[in-house]
Amino acid sequence: MKTLQIDIIEQCKQNDRSAQLKLYNQYCDGMFAVAMRFVKDSMEAEDIVQEAFIKAFAKLNQYKAEVTFGAWLKRIVINKSIDCLKSKKQHLQELEEVHLKVIDDNYQNEWLVDDTITLDEIKLAIQKLPDKYRYVVMLYLVEGYDHQEISGILNISEIASRTKLSRGKSKLKEQLTPMKNGTRY
Repeated sequence: MKTLQIDIIEQCKQNDRSAQLKLYNQYCDGMFAVAMRFVKDSMEAEDIVQEAFIKAFAKLNQYKAEVTFGAWLKRIVINKSIDCLKSKKQHLQELEEVHLKVIDDNYQNEWLVDDTITLDEIKLAIQKLPDKYRYVVMLYLVEGYDHQEISGILNISEIASRTKLSRGKSKLKEQLTPMKNGTRY
C-alpha cells in the first residue's frame, strides 16, 4: 500500500476530520457505484455509502491492511446493501443444503455469451434473476469475489454459493439466448 494511503488511514484512526474527508472523497464515488448495483435507488445508495463510511471510521482500528482499504470498505458497502435489501423484505430464500448438488468447477469455464449480446442486456438479465441467485451472480461475476468470500458475506456454505452461481448462470444463459422465429436456439 502506498505510504500516503497508510498515513491518511493512520490520521483517520486519530479522528483527523480532514484525513477522513480525503479518504471519503477518494472512495465515495466507487462505493456509490457498488451500492447502486445492489439497491438501484440513488437515495438508498447514498445512505448506504454514508453508513458504510461511518462504520468504517468507527471500526478503523480493526483494519489490518491484509487487503486494500478499498476492498475492506467495499465489503462493508456490500454487506450494508444486502442488509438494506433484507430489511425491505426482499429476503434471500435459502435452499436446504441437503438438496444441493455439488457443482463441477469445469462447468464454470464452459459458459459463454453470444457476441451479439450487449453489456446492458447482461445487466438487465442479472437484475431479473431471483434474489437467491442474483446476489451470488453479482458478487462472483461483477464484484469478483470467490466462493469462500461469498459464503462469508451471504452467510451460506461454499457449496450453496457454487450451486446458486451455477443455477443463476443457467437462468442467465436462458435469458440471454437469442430468439429466432419466436424460439430460443
